[in-house]
Amino acid sequence: MAYLDNLKTFVRAYELGSMSAAGRDLRVSAAVASSRINDLEKYLGVRLFHRTTRALSPTDQGKVFYTGATRVLDAIYEAEASVSDITKNPRGTLFVAAPLGLGKKLIAPIIPEFKASYPELNIRLRLSDRRIDVTSEGLDLAIMVGQLTDSNLRVRHICDLERVLCASPSYIEQFGKPTRGSELIERQHKCLMLRYPGAREFFWTLMVNGKPKRFDVSGPLESDDGDVLTGWALDGCGIVNKPRFDVAGHLESGALVEVAQENPPTPTPLSCVYPHKRLQDPKARLFLDHILASCSHLG
Repeated sequence: MAYLDNLKTFVRAYELGSMSAAGRDLRVSAAVASSRINDLEKYLGVRLFHRTTRALSPTDQGKVFYTGATRVLDAIYEAEASVSDITKNPRGTLFVAAPLGLGKKLIAPIIPEFKASYPELNIRLRLSDRRIDVTSEGLDLAIMVGQLTDSNLRVRHICDLERVLCASPSYIEQFGKPTRGSELIERQHKCLMLRYPGAREFFWTLMVNGKPKRFDVSGPLESDDGDVLTGWALDGCGIVNKPRFDVAGHLESGALVEVAQENPPTPTPLSCVYPHKRLQDPKARLFLDHILASCSHLG
């Protein structure tokens, strides 16, 4: 299996542009990753990468070899998937990514049941609110919230997440309770904004007379972590725009109160994206089916 490990390391180093990043991705040290590439270069008798202290770039031979190496690995993955499909006993590792807050509350809790059903599967879940590159990061599936940009990835719609605007009783007592979206701007309400690198939207879209309308709200506090915004709302710092499931407990207890109910936020699409070939693998198909069944009640 040493040659196969060397191929995997080469492909990830090529895609990530870093030996250390490839090592982290494959759970080996940078030294081991470098050693594997060196062994591969010795075997082939060519240099696959130009190396400097700051950059790693493929040689012409490396570019040609990458095309062939990915074909070899794809063939192996497809062969393994075929065997798994026949035996109904999928094995291997499933690489999944999801947004931080949603991943903690929706995806992570459903993994133990899935793992119990398929004990020979390993699952690596990456939670982050940064923008994910499914292909270059070698992911099988990625759960995404919001409108998706065009890409070569396949998309499976899971559900539309109902959203609510809410604030704490202490905030409402001090600043009033808006009933319409227009009051958020007219009365300069403090809106808690979710902003992260690469985010495209810095406004709220609310329903007015059955149609979505943009509201350029603002506020003194912003974060790239949705849980931080919820905490600020609970502390009376402002109005937050959240998926209902995320704040259901706080709404039930009265710690948060719905506001501007005449103009609720537009629902947010919850989707799963994946490279076309990945869903040929039964473990990816099974996990997607598990997500769809587990999250169907949210829409």
